Amino acid sequence: MAEEETRRHLVLAKPIALEDEKDSENTASNGIRRILSLFKNVRPGSDLTNFQLPPQLNQPRSQLQCYGEMIYSFGGQDLLGECSRRDLPIERLKSVVTWNISTLRPVVFGLSPYNPVLGETHHVSNGHINVLVEQVSHHPPVSALHATHENENIDVTWSHYFTPKFRGAYVDVEVKGKREMKLLNQRETYEMTMPGLVMRFLPAPGANWAGKFKIKCSETDLEAELHLNSDSFIGRLRGNNSRSIKGKISETSSGNQLYDIFGHWDKTVMAKNVKTGELEVIYNAKENISGLRPPVVKNLQEVMETESTMVWSELSEGVLKKDWERARKAKRAVEEKQRESLKQREASGEPWVPKHFSVVKHGKDWDCTPRQTSVPRAPLVIPET
Repeated sequence: MAEEETRRHLVLAKPIALEDEKDSENTASNGIRRILSLFKNVRPGSDLTNFQLPPQLNQPRSQLQCYGEMIYSFGGQDLLGECSRRDLPIERLKSVVTWNISTLRPVVFGLSPYNPVLGETHHVSNGHINVLVEQVSHHPPVSALHATHENENIDVTWSHYFTPKFRGAYVDVEVKGKREMKLLNQRETYEMTMPGLVMRFLPAPGANWAGKFKIKCSETDLEAELHLNSDSFIGRLRGNNSRSIKGKISETSSGNQLYDIFGHWDKTVMAKNVKTGELEVIYNAKENISGLRPPVVKNLQEVMETESTMVWSELSEGVLKKDWERARKAKRAVEEKQRESLKQREASGEPWVPKHFSVVKHGKDWDCTPRQTSVPRAPLVIPET
């Protein structure tokens, strides 16, 4: 009976991994005309934040799940825990760089995750890592994430919101917000910015992370600056996979460079000691983002009604079975429920208050602080190998 309820109420989609690249290419070639047809009346420079896609162009997962997967879904060693296990400050920063690179995942062009509804959550555990994500704003869409590592006493907080702009031949997505990692045992805080995303339509379709992001720790006087290159037009036409990453690790106060960082985030990334010339592989994508497994239900009774996989279960079933009429009805039902909740709040005059985060808005910036000091164990878990 419990298994039947699980199947009926929860759809747990497989995370996007390196081996899904071929499916991504097929989706791109099959879906490019439909995508362009949706944009035929959209002017270059238009904000696409609230742009709605038909179910045929949806992945069977919410954007919240995509965020959570960046942290709880990995196939190799516990890279998050490594950040605190290193003895020297420079080694810890290198580990933080490695972990940041590991959060970059392939983007399936031609298919988009669902836009999360207000109050939607996603709560998953993997080993000693517990992750909780909540949609704290709908207009604009803002997602907040809190992750804690039980063994190594690590605290990670994110707040994300996109600003997608249509540029004619591509969509330029600026990722705004804040990322922070606290190594509590080391009394160190690492502040991080985020790269953007470029989705190209012509001359060859594709989507990739691009731009600059930084990692800085004031306690150790160390920082890293990294730059991601998306696939070039000519490179895509020749079948090349760029996804290159270049950067450096330096002392903040003196500017003295300590390491060169280079490689490809979907293959391997190297660090070169500027003083000694020593080379080391700091990241291997094949070990970390291959063979990824979806969560399983450990305790159905503890799954929140706001859990992403429950909110969108009917729509995901329709998408997976290609039952588009069922998918459209399910998507409409979720949207109508959200509109009804908004009407009720407006009628009562009660503002929306997120359950798991304290949210403060400073102009266009959003500051999301977890209400709990640690994330509890989740009813959804990544199974052990």
